[in-house]
Amino acid sequence: MDELKISYNQVKFLKFVLKLRNMESVILSSDSQKDLNLILQIAKKIGISIKKLSKEEIEEIGLSIAIKKGRTGEYIDTISFLNELDNEY
Repeated sequence: MDELKISYNQVKFLKFVLKLRNMESVILSSDSQKDLNLILQIAKKIGISIKKLSKEEIEEIGLSIAIKKGRTGEYIDTISFLNELDNEY
């Protein structure tokens, strides 16, 4: 059976995200850097903490969401699954 390999940084990040479960969070995205900077300045002014996410952090969040969404609790045959993926492409 193939093992799922997760890096130390991925585990560390996921633990960090789990700690934040009781906090309210928002992700903002904008085509205008100027508008986004204005929102960030306002947030700082009223005492809201800010964390800009790196590209890697965004990808890891997306991956964790995909994992949670795809988790069914059922076991599958790894070889069959990989063969199905190969057939799709």
